[in-house]
Amino acid sequence: MKRFLWVFFSVFFLGVIGYSAFQFVDFDYAYTPPDDKLMAYQVNERNSYDLWGEHITDQQAKELEKTEDGREKLKAENGAVKIDQDLIDLGRKTFYEETFGNEYFFTDIMGVLDGPITFANISKAILALKGEGTNNLQIELAEDITIGNKTYKKGDKIDTGLDVVKGSHVPLGMPVSVDDGRVRIGVSCAACHATVDPDTKKIIEGAPNQDFNVGLMLALATNSTAFFTHTDVENIKEYIVNHDRTIANSKGKQEALPDAEKLEKKVDETFANWPKGSVDSTIDLVGNPAQIPDSFTLHDHPYGWTGFAMAGPFKGLTVFSHNVHSQNTDSLSQTGISEDLLGIDKEVYLATILQNAVSEEFRFAPDKNQKPSEFFKTVDPTPNSVGINESVTNPEYPKVSLLAPDGVIINSPGYKFSMQMNGAAAFQNSIQPPKPKEQYDGNTVKVGRKVFERANCISCHAGNALTNHKIIPVQEIKTEPSRAKAHKKTEKIFGEPLYYSPDTPVPLPKNPRILKVPIKNLDPEQIKLAYAHGDSLGGYKVPSIIGLYWTAPYLHDGGVAVGSDLETELGVPGTLANNKLPDPANSLRALVDKTLRAKVIEANQQDTGLKQVHITGEGHEFWVDESTGFTKEEQDQLIQYLLSLSTIEDRE
Repeated sequence: MKRFLWVFFSVFFLGVIGYSAFQFVDFDYAYTPPDDKLMAYQVNERNSYDLWGEHITDQQAKELEKTEDGREKLKAENGAVKIDQDLIDLGRKTFYEETFGNEYFFTDIMGVLDGPITFANISKAILALKGEGTNNLQIELAEDITIGNKTYKKGDKIDTGLDVVKGSHVPLGMPVSVDDGRVRIGVSCAACHATVDPDTKKIIEGAPNQDFNVGLMLALATNSTAFFTHTDVENIKEYIVNHDRTIANSKGKQEALPDAEKLEKKVDETFANWPKGSVDSTIDLVGNPAQIPDSFTLHDHPYGWTGFAMAGPFKGLTVFSHNVHSQNTDSLSQTGISEDLLGIDKEVYLATILQNAVSEEFRFAPDKNQKPSEFFKTVDPTPNSVGINESVTNPEYPKVSLLAPDGVIINSPGYKFSMQMNGAAAFQNSIQPPKPKEQYDGNTVKVGRKVFERANCISCHAGNALTNHKIIPVQEIKTEPSRAKAHKKTEKIFGEPLYYSPDTPVPLPKNPRILKVPIKNLDPEQIKLAYAHGDSLGGYKVPSIIGLYWTAPYLHDGGVAVGSDLETELGVPGTLANNKLPDPANSLRALVDKTLRAKVIEANQQDTGLKQVHITGEGHEFWVDESTGFTKEEQDQLIQYLLSLSTIEDRE
């Protein structure tokens, strides 16, 4: 049977899809690994509840059930989410398989399979593995392309960083579907937040995909302009070539569109500068990618590098996932607020994204005398959603809030409100990083803990997950500042923290139950820092340091990277850009050693592309070296302690 399946998929994925007998076949395939494909699999089977971030244990729930007030507290209509095995199983399925329809955005609009990367060549690369897995699928390019000053030739093999599990037939976290004879690829959580171990070829759930070459893959798409809000395109009017090529904007005035080719060139150059393992997940028209965060999320709130996801179910983790699946996989979902956030009229915004769509069905032609919004309605596969992905809108839309920072809440029809993302949160909170592959001496680790305390690291990295859950002002932490201001313009349209109750069906009924989410426990100054509202310049959260062995490089910009060679493999240029994974011990040394960090920063500064996308490796100047009275031996002990942390219990 296994041999039959392998032969079937070998033929199927070689390009037969979409042709001959298969052109009328609808097909979906997504890979969810069995337990024996995982390095570690943590399952939380407890029957407990989440109530706006408050965890109510099974025992506490039993006590609450004894009183009428307690029973009311546990009802979904009041915001309670029951955490049981069914919810966690749904979350795991969502994590690996769910795209919420983003395959239409990536395939039909952005054209990720219609340029130098083709589905046939992806299939060819997977078949070349002969059933073995890889943490870096090398794909042969189907045509020449020049991006900036670099030309990629037909036949060249590029490092994608895509992971393929041994025995599987598609890249991890990239479900494939066929509809009306067209092959589409979407993206699920697992593409970024799980990876294949290069030694065992097993999956490390929750670990960031350190070498995922997202930027280059976007740059190779034929309409990467669809993602232009994540790049340095501060004013699209600078890209207008033909002032007679106009549309009627939302106010009925004629407005010229940017030249598709000129804008595409600029966007591609920015994407190609993204380091591997980094994604720009904010729509502030500034190219400032941050490294992919891990999904070892238990007790690591608030979420997001700036801590913007801090309220609602699971202490903001659900909100973080909503934001990822709307803002980062469907630029069209921002159409209704594009003028407030970007200064771009919504009709112009839509036309800019769709004017060069790869599929004729979705390609907007300005000479048709039709508003882009009217055109999009005729082709939108999700007419009840804002944008192209499956979603509902914030109760105060087009306002945004702590519960919906981009105004959109991702949700598939047929599921109760937020059920999939609550499941994903429950599942992620059940993941603990595997034990490091290295063995660390127990006595050395204990001494390292004392060094950690004496160096006062514990002033921020304290508590259950070695974080105080605070957001540190950028002026204090001194890391690269541009990302800290990414949400600043949301202040114009910030509303109340309203949410639909978890028992609300989707599609929403006419009068859905709307709840006001309690935020009295949140410090208003922390909210200002997370969103850079008011006079704040923003800040960055204190992350948990559980699982550091699996999460190099370090800092939000991923700039603190060192390979196995302390002399030559320095910074992003000496590691990820040179197809070498950062060494966690050496990268941690650069985090705490002033002299080594200076070399890392200098290496990053030599790369003009990194400068353009704000990757520096600066800041967090808390040294544990000779400059602060620590010996080399004590520094080694600290590093071993930090790398040994794989569970909350290890902190002791």
